[in-house]
Amino acid sequence: MNKKTLLALAREHGTPLFVVDHAELRKNYRLFRRHFPRVQAYYAVKVNSDAAIVQTFYELGGSFDVASMEEFHTVHRFIEHLPAKQRQDFIWDKIIYANPIKPVETLRELDRYKPLVTYDNEEEVRKIARHAPHAGLALRLRVPNTGSMVELSSKFGALPGEAVDLIAFAHEQGLTVEGLSFHVGSQCTNPENFIQAIHLSAGIFAEAKSRGFSLELLDIGGGFPAAYDASVPKFAELAGRINHELDRLFPPEIEILAEPGRFLVASAGTAVSKIIGKAVREGKRCYYIDDGVYHTYSGVIFDHCNYPVKSFKRGATEPSAVFGPTCDALDTIGLAEPLPDLQLDDYLYSENIGAYSAASSTWFNGFPPAKVVHVNR
Repeated sequence: MNKKTLLALAREHGTPLFVVDHAELRKNYRLFRRHFPRVQAYYAVKVNSDAAIVQTFYELGGSFDVASMEEFHTVHRFIEHLPAKQRQDFIWDKIIYANPIKPVETLRELDRYKPLVTYDNEEEVRKIARHAPHAGLALRLRVPNTGSMVELSSKFGALPGEAVDLIAFAHEQGLTVEGLSFHVGSQCTNPENFIQAIHLSAGIFAEAKSRGFSLELLDIGGGFPAAYDASVPKFAELAGRINHELDRLFPPEIEILAEPGRFLVASAGTAVSKIIGKAVREGKRCYYIDDGVYHTYSGVIFDHCNYPVKSFKRGATEPSAVFGPTCDALDTIGLAEPLPDLQLDDYLYSENIGAYSAASSTWFNGFPPAKVVHVNR
């Protein structure tokens, strides 16, 4: 989004401001579909659950990965007007509840929707059999997460060696396992994670078939990287490698799912803030702004991500510290941002901040989250 538009929006709406460009959302979704023609894209709602974003992907024909009942209902509101059969078909075909561990209360509520859910252990199977027996299952595998910005394998996933036993156990409990799922870790810049996980999955498909279990789908999860910098692999090259292995190891009748999140929304979000304080400490310029790590820049803490802070004004730059508005010293956005000499009420901005940012914003210290403005809807 151009700087002139961002400045106009900041002056109209005030700051802190979180701008979501829906033209960018549509572009990213179509790019994903173009490079993965065989793969059904389930937007990972947790990345940014704003209903307007969900609506844009819904209108594009997208599917959805949800991990809580609140996320489920965010999607369900767009289909609740449909006839019962059409609504149920949408839930089965276009929603996956991809949280392997679910409270009993959630399972009881989910059961009437007859969804597809993930699991990775025997205790979860027992819970599902008792409280959501109408659900279909996908077994979550533990796969390598080497080189991913956010590692997930230590928390979720069945070991490949126990996978078919867990499929058999679910069948013994009267449940149907539709297929497998995995997640290579968020912002995965190591293509080998995907390749190894696909190979592991193919082996489990074969072992399951030898023991009488027919699997029909593979969910290759998320981890598709946003192009934050030049170190991120080219998306077309990554997709080409993944597609080659999928086509080589899985016949066309096997349904392939994916859960892109960051890739779809990161570049669609821009944060605009205002300088509320300025100081020089030990010879370094320090700027205090009205947004921070407890708000739109929460990804600095929770997502291990850096968001370069940029100035609308030109001029000679020097490494400067940028702090958020709260009383906590943890509220530090950067200590060496290349910025010119700026004044109170000047505006700053950060691009590519659409993922895991506003989603984990808080009211800490009494400061409200940034106002969200949607453009190009």
